[in-house]
Amino acid sequence: GYRPAHLDQVAFVRRTLFEHWTHDAALIPLEWFPHWQLRFRRRAQALARSRWYQTRLGPTPERTLAEVRARIEREGPLSASDFSAAGRASSATAASDKAVASGGASGGWWDWSPEKAALEYLWHTGVLAVRARVAFRKVYDLVERVFPDAVDQPLPDDDAHVDWAAAAALERLGVATAGEISAYFAAIDVASARAWCARALAAGRVIPVTVQAVDGSRPRAAVAVPDWAQRVARAAPAPDMMRALAPFDPVLRDRARLGRLFGFDYRFEAFVPERQRRYGYYVLPLLDGDRLVGRIDPRFDREHDTLVVNAVWWEPGAGSAARLRTRLEQATARLAERIGARRVALPAT
Repeated sequence: GYRPAHLDQVAFVRRTLFEHWTHDAALIPLEWFPHWQLRFRRRAQALARSRWYQTRLGPTPERTLAEVRARIEREGPLSASDFSAAGRASSATAASDKAVASGGASGGWWDWSPEKAALEYLWHTGVLAVRARVAFRKVYDLVERVFPDAVDQPLPDDDAHVDWAAAAALERLGVATAGEISAYFAAIDVASARAWCARALAAGRVIPVTVQAVDGSRPRAAVAVPDWAQRVARAAPAPDMMRALAPFDPVLRDRARLGRLFGFDYRFEAFVPERQRRYGYYVLPLLDGDRLVGRIDPRFDREHDTLVVNAVWWEPGAGSAARLRTRLEQATARLAERIGARRVALPAT
């Protein structure tokens, strides 16, 4: 039932969401904005020490940052293409954002101008906000003009921030180790998550559990929401159908956890150099009922209005070839309808 126009409404018209980073690019409830203001401070400190900051912003980084900010303050919302020819030639991608989010240096797949780098720096450090998206490109404005009420909210202290990050993560994971809790929002370190687990156990807010693994690794001590069994009992059965999952589906986001719980090894390879890819550019896992049974390498041939599946890989024990073929045809037909393709081309075998 997802409709892109509905997301645009809440993100860019009603503005009950803001765009930023958790463990990855995300749209985040605006009531959590004060927790990101703490993150902005940490990001500014990390980026100022990074090689990215020293190489991407040109010979005079402070001057570049001041000029970019002053122009937006003076002219209003702008995108990278409004600044320079280099900015017009470059486009924002999740990969290039990720280089900044990690505080690292970007590779050779994108070539940012100093102005584009300054826009991203100012966004990652909370000076700018994304006001809109136009053909995927970010349109930036001063954060106080986009979210005037949110910037005036009091900041949480360290204890409140840790409690929010850990409790909110566990609420979504249900069962998790301290490392998984830490990684969910990438807002606190593992030591803080471990200390929170100890306090929450003592207070009865969580219960201790042991999580078995299906990949042969050792069982792990973890914590769970107290009513985990009731939640499982209330959950609807898995649909009797095969579905292609997006690479950023929450089931897939933690590669190690995915391997332990589903016995499925998945890596999103769009940002991996082509010669190093194992499967393909935009490979989608296949969820059949509650089992991950394989993956496909699809592409949208817009010229011929066709969803082309370049290759299919099945996991050991996935099932009979005839059954899998039928369910794959149904799954790819639904995917084609979603993206607007009129036909599907599957491999012969």
